[in-house]
Amino acid sequence: MALSRTIVIAGAGIGGLTAALALAARGFRIVVLEKAERLEEVGAGLQLSPNASRVLVELGLAERLKLRAVVPEAVSIMSARAGGELLRMPLGEAASQRAGAPYWVVHRADLQSALAGAVSENPDIDLKLGATFEDVAPHAKGLTVVHRSGTIRRSDLASALIGADGIWSTVRQHLFPEVQPRFSGLIAWRGTLDATQLPKDYTARRVQLWMGPNAHLVAYPIAGGRQINVVAVLPGTWNRPGWSTPGDPLEVMDAFAAPRWPSSARMMLTAVDSWRKWALFGVPDGCPWSKGPVALLGDAVHAMLPFAAQGAGMAIEDAAVLAQCLSREAAESTAGITAALKQYGGMREGRVRRVQRTARQQGRIYHLGGPLAMARDLAIRALGRDRMLARQDWIYGWRP
Repeated sequence: MALSRTIVIAGAGIGGLTAALALAARGFRIVVLEKAERLEEVGAGLQLSPNASRVLVELGLAERLKLRAVVPEAVSIMSARAGGELLRMPLGEAASQRAGAPYWVVHRADLQSALAGAVSENPDIDLKLGATFEDVAPHAKGLTVVHRSGTIRRSDLASALIGADGIWSTVRQHLFPEVQPRFSGLIAWRGTLDATQLPKDYTARRVQLWMGPNAHLVAYPIAGGRQINVVAVLPGTWNRPGWSTPGDPLEVMDAFAAPRWPSSARMMLTAVDSWRKWALFGVPDGCPWSKGPVALLGDAVHAMLPFAAQGAGMAIEDAAVLAQCLSREAAESTAGITAALKQYGGMREGRVRRVQRTARQQGRIYHLGGPLAMARDLAIRALGRDRMLARQDWIYGWRP
């Protein structure tokens, strides 16, 4: 009895939709289950370094994104202690030439919209909204994946199930209930503002990274440069699940009070009309990537701190490697699918762990104060632009 050529993906986020397109390009029929009734335009900005943009370009998304994505000219590393810029690293054409793909900053909703548009036009992908994954069981032809739409319970026959359903993954809970997200003790505050609200010097096409005592701030243009995305990361005890809870602006302004933070950083914060807060959780290192013909992808298996700007990038990389491993030959039998998914996890685990470690280390460096902050600032200036850029090559130069 022939194995089903269908793969079910739970989750229509960035990783799930990218995986759907990559797997469909390999000749599979894809069913995407998304519990939301519609793909809402929520969220904030994303940085897509060349390792991620390369995958999206190869999937044919460049035309869909070029009018909304911004190509920043540089990354400015700023210090609250020093009161301004320590170092400026060129991006733009320099990054494209160095890594062979663009560096983009884009609103999450614009990226999801581009992916969803490509998915809707692909006859081999069936996106089911309002469909919640419930269970999976072995079947003579592979797997039976059970999901619910309202009061109606349905099932799909598949050769594999991919859990791309985020940090609170139902698929991971089904496979590995002992693996639970851990609160980092940090909260990300996110907001956007119209670029016209700030002086021209503040709206240049660059990424600003402000480092300061027990907090840091990131700002960059999105929506074709018409808006500025602002993220402030602070310690805190509030740790409810979710990533878009309304927050009190006074909490942010208090954490960035003068004289610890200069007016140039505080100006961006005061221009944000409303804040959303997101407790930063991570999935513990060592979470298994697969079990039989079921595998995890993106935040479901390696949710990480945002201090390397690689959360979305790692999910996009996962999708590309997964599609490579699930070749036509591998999909001929359940044993072949199982082996391919194990290979996928083996290929991804080492790189993802290194990125996770890098993000944790950079988070500690960003939040230094006192003499340690002075030593950090001196070290960054001493490294210089070229050596700082070279330190990113292992991330940006990745190819599927």
